Amino acid sequence: MRMKKNYLFTPGPTMVPPEVALAEAQTMIHHRTPQFSQIFYELSEDLKYLFQTKTGEVFTLMSSGTGAMEACVANVLSHGNKALVVVSGKFGERWAELCACFGIEPISICVENGKAVNPADIEAALKKTPGITAVFTTQCETSTGVVHDIKSIASIVKKYGALMVVDSITGIGVHPFMMDEWNIDVAITGSQKGCMMPPGLAFVCVNSSAWAVIEKAGLPRYYWDFRKMRKELKDKTTPFTPAVSLVMAMKTAMDMIKKEGIENVWKRHARLAHATREGAKALGLELFAGEYASNVLTAIKAPKGIDIDKIIKKLRDETGVTFTGGQDELKGMIVRIGHMGYVNDFDVIVAIAALEKGLYDAGYRFELGQGLSTVQSLLVSKK
Repeated sequence: MRMKKNYLFTPGPTMVPPEVALAEAQTMIHHRTPQFSQIFYELSEDLKYLFQTKTGEVFTLMSSGTGAMEACVANVLSHGNKALVVVSGKFGERWAELCACFGIEPISICVENGKAVNPADIEAALKKTPGITAVFTTQCETSTGVVHDIKSIASIVKKYGALMVVDSITGIGVHPFMMDEWNIDVAITGSQKGCMMPPGLAFVCVNSSAWAVIEKAGLPRYYWDFRKMRKELKDKTTPFTPAVSLVMAMKTAMDMIKKEGIENVWKRHARLAHATREGAKALGLELFAGEYASNVLTAIKAPKGIDIDKIIKKLRDETGVTFTGGQDELKGMIVRIGHMGYVNDFDVIVAIAALEKGLYDAGYRFELGQGLSTVQSLLVSKK
């Protein structure tokens, strides 16, 4: 028997700092008290820093990121509206599914897996179909490891008078995201990604530019009503019972992010992502997303003749190192190594060492330590 220490290198949930776990374990308090209201108010203000907004309001939802996505659709669209959706993987596809669920037939721009959308294609679609109410896209498509150029897309969308709604569930806290500077109307993120938290909370930032549409939107909404959330936020509270322990933990996570500085957080993720990609290439492996690779995770093509899902399972069960494979049509074709949130130099070293072990044990041949030495040299020289 071997001692097993768990390392979570997945697209989410991600590893949780001890300080955050301890904050969640605090004694329960009632949510309609001055004590909780102060914590909730401070967190709501801190979250503006995460989204880089001064004009927006941030609502805390008790859900996964998909709940926040559904809330966005319900709050910005009405029956008969037109919605443009960028489908570049499983989560872009989810925007389209949510629109259809509410009776809105989405106009989809389908992008090849592993590629980023060309902003010119969005402009062409907006020209072709006048009167589009909202454009829905992702910043980082975690199913493929791709990052989209949200800044360029937003500048185009704004010219056509549509709302820009961004799923940055895995992007915020990893990649630069400038809510105000880029003129983004609505954006969402989740607790279990770059925020270094357990799953259970989602955050929606609504900019002042979106309220005219939200106020008159005609789709059904009750629990997900942004108007209710806005009203209660003014009184430092929520419309319904919040996840008190998670809110307290998130306040601690935000304290850690603010202490490091958001620009430094972005730089750390870029540095660790670069080292991971170069470590994989040193083993003769091919990156799936190539030039469009995000700093959230590294998607790597499985070598020919290697059962990558079997390797992932063996590493998880025998060593405690958890990677993830591909989804749907990418199943068995890629391995995804997450490096976001509570991750530092030594975590990436562990990840590449585990990848080497898994591949070598499965019969893929290379010079042992090649990826590891590449990563170490980059992390030493690229501080």
